[in-house]
Amino acid sequence: MSDLDLPLAGIRVLDLSRILAGPWCGQVLGDLGAQVIKVEHPGRGDDTRDWGFRLGEANTCYFNSVNRNKRAIGVDLGKPEGLAIVRDLTARSDVLIQNFKTGGADRLGLGYGALSALNPGLIYCSIAGYGSNGPEATRPGYDLVIQGESGLMGMNGNDDQPPLKFGVAIVDLFTGQFSAQAILAALVQRGRTGKGRHIEMALFDCGLSVTSYYGLEALALGEDPARYGNAHPSIVPYGVFEAADGPLVITVGNNAQFERFCRHVIERPDLADDARFATNLQRTQARPELLPILEAELRARPRALLLERLVTHGIPAGEVLGLNEALRSQRAAQAGMVSDAPDAAATPSVLSPPYRLDGNRLPVRHRPPGIGQDTESVLDELGLDAARRAALRAAGTIV
Repeated sequence: MSDLDLPLAGIRVLDLSRILAGPWCGQVLGDLGAQVIKVEHPGRGDDTRDWGFRLGEANTCYFNSVNRNKRAIGVDLGKPEGLAIVRDLTARSDVLIQNFKTGGADRLGLGYGALSALNPGLIYCSIAGYGSNGPEATRPGYDLVIQGESGLMGMNGNDDQPPLKFGVAIVDLFTGQFSAQAILAALVQRGRTGKGRHIEMALFDCGLSVTSYYGLEALALGEDPARYGNAHPSIVPYGVFEAADGPLVITVGNNAQFERFCRHVIERPDLADDARFATNLQRTQARPELLPILEAELRARPRALLLERLVTHGIPAGEVLGLNEALRSQRAAQAGMVSDAPDAAATPSVLSPPYRLDGNRLPVRHRPPGIGQDTESVLDELGLDAARRAALRAAGTIV
């Protein structure tokens, strides 16, 4: 697939963000074909270059996970000459993403008011921890803090355990995805009006949104819903179960599936005929009586046999794999979800974009960049001459 075939071909994005939510947003747009330029400090780069497992001289798995399909330029925004470069780039961009602390962009002269005057069609996305018009506008936003404040930790895990964070930075990731959706909507509208928009996204708002049906149940009950860990609050049987030789996921989604499960998978027709378990609502109420019976039957059979029967009789089920095992599975390979480049020390493996268009997965066009990797090519596009670049480099303004 050529770059011109990508949905956002010709759209230019200036990514001034760092850490996770903003860079994830920029990566989504890059995956869809936008030309994304990531601006980093010329010395230390993005904070995530110092987080997690080191790859090469300046990359990490954390950084690489949110910065594919971007070019990188190293610019010091603390210097007037650096700010001038960013303003020049903004004048040529369709979208700008920033997650400075509230008020930080304005102090640098990079706020929406200043930059929209320079480029009236600019889609400007601000990402912060909390709403800009509230009493907590200046509080820094951190995923784990907001997982706690939004109730996400309180709904995760089992009732007999303390609140539990999600395995990944779920608030950051959803905020980045929501931000990209808002930018795409604003681009569509700009196509009709010619005018840009200022999008404001708050991690706290997005964290509350992720609570979804659990959040609505809490409002309806007037208290926290029970926590069921790997089980489902409203469907039985549904969750992770132990076979004789390992765990598997079984999701019996309706009454017909339950009957087939009892008769053909665990060979207990008496359970299918038991009036106490005739409907899902009844099975949910009878959870304490039913689950121990099912668990005992499953533990008495090998996982391969159970999975074969479950698949044969149309009951959704699967193995519980380790993360490395899942990524290296035949299923992942057939999907093309891992892009390997063994000779690239800084980016030996990255995940591929999840999007498929017309049967083709969108490509990894640019592997996650090193600090300032593309400074020269970007400044070429701005028309800065060699003498000017040398002076900026000598002053530490660019790298």
